[in-house]
Parts: sequence; structure tokens; C-alpha cells
Amino acid sequence: MKRKIIAIGGGKGGIGKSLVAANLALVFSRSGQRVVLVDADLGGANLHTCLGMQPPKLGIGDFIFNKVPTIQEVLSPTPYGGLYLISGALDYVGVANPKYTQKLRVIRELSRLDMDIIIIDCGAGTGFNVLDFFLLASHRICVMIPEATSIENAYRFIKMAYYRKLKNSSLNYGLKNTIDEVMASASGVRTPADLVQQVKQIEPAGGALLEAELALFSLDIVLNQLRLPEDGQIGAGIEKACKKFFGIPTSYLGGLPYEPEVWQAIRQRKPLVELFPEAKASQEFKNIAQKILSR
Repeated sequence: MKRKIIAIGGGKGGIGKSLVAANLALVFSRSGQRVVLVDADLGGANLHTCLGMQPPKLGIGDFIFNKVPTIQEVLSPTPYGGLYLISGALDYVGVANPKYTQKLRVIRELSRLDMDIIIIDCGAGTGFNVLDFFLLASHRICVMIPEATSIENAYRFIKMAYYRKLKNSSLNYGLKNTIDEVMASASGVRTPADLVQQVKQIEPAGGALLEAELALFSLDIVLNQLRLPEDGQIGAGIEKACKKFFGIPTSYLGGLPYEPEVWQAIRQRKPLVELFPEAKASQEFKNIAQKILSR
């Protein structure tokens, strides 16, 4: 199986990104995959808590600031066989905003690890640090809950990720000035897809390359805290909206029901699939993991 680097992001904190990351990682490891969890919430690392661990002595900050030569040095075993953790940065001033080249170096070194699956738990918000880790992965999952504010924040997160990808790609194809020109005029540009089409009118060849690259920017959606039967339909609606307004190939992976076992597992600092394997959400994690593995 080709190594998968999966980034998990969303529009705000408290929507369950770490819950999804930790439980998917454990499901993958129990299927025989070698898995590493990466806590990329550099300003507020807490993924170790989801696994019932004390903060590791070394974290990703030690690698970013060259305290250790390779990222292998900050790999920590977890209580679960086949699953390892790279903790977030601890006690490093400024590590919450690493340079783009430092983030590229992190991703490059992660891809060299002798692992089958690498899961990156991104931080909250739409800062460049969060967006870059999200975009540099080969698979992207956006987590949201079925509430208006969360969905609005998720759309904003997806839109900002798209524009960040667009900006990075425009530099590769020498289209920065053209994009700046289109954005300055703002004539008929209501969505990112509109922007790409206007660039194509000015620079047909470059615009076509840009469009082809952005078509590869696929996105998966996971809904958390589903309370009503109709909440699951929101996922399909978001999938259609992303394809229409952003031109992004989008797939709804599944929804996690709201049930007491979830918060009980969080309180006990244990993964849900470990503590309550028969819970509906645990079964859904297994279904989501299987969809990802089948690709």
C-alpha cells in the first residue's frame, strides 16, 4: 500500500479533530498498519492526552529548531501496538508560526518514516501554519458539527485553504501578477472557481495548468456530534456545495453520532474505539477507515 499522509482540519476548535485523529489512528493500527500521529497544533498540543499519555520529553519543536537531526528522534511509542506519536511543540517561543520551508521539511521527513499511514492533527483556525500542513498532506479531512456556526467556519476554512493552494500554485506557474490583477478588479469573481476561469481568459495556457492542479485538490468531510436523523444529510449538501462553488472533488466519509460514550472516553483519556468498541461512533470510525484504506 502506498504511504498515506492524512491531514485533519476544520474551521474552529472544539469540533472533534483530535477525537477523529486519535480514533482513526487506532483503527488503522489494529488493521495491521504502521501508524504515526502528528500533533501539528503547535500552539496548544494535547493529542497525547487523547491517548492517555504524559507529554513526551521531545516534540516536533525539537526537530523544527534542529535540536535533533531527524524527525525519527521525536517519535514516541504509545500504549497501543503499531501506533506512534509525534507530540506538538513544548516550550518553544515562536514555534506556533514556523516558516514555510520548515513546514516543507517536516512533511518531507514525515514521508521518509517507515510507516504506512501518517495522520496530522492540524490546529484550529485559518492561519497559514494550519493551512500549509493541511495542504501539504496527500489526503485531507475537514471535520465539522451540524451547527450553523461550525458549517460557516468550515466553508471559510475550505475557501481559505483553496486560496492558499491557488497562491502557492500561481507562484509555480508565474501567474501571481495575473491573479492579483483579477482580484483587484473583482469583476464577476464570487467564488474561487470564478477566479480560475478569469485567469484562464487572460492566460489560457497557465490558467489551464492551474485548473488541472487545483482539480487534484480533493477533500473529505466527516461530521461529528450528529443528534438527529436528518443531520447526516448535511454532509451530502456540503459535498455538493464544495463541488459547485469551489470546483473541489469532495467526498462525505461519514458521520459520528452524539452519544454519552464519546465524552466518557474523553474524560477517561482513552480512545473511544478502545474503551467502547461497540458504540455506534466506534463502528463509524471503522467504516470511515475502511473507505480511506480502499482508495
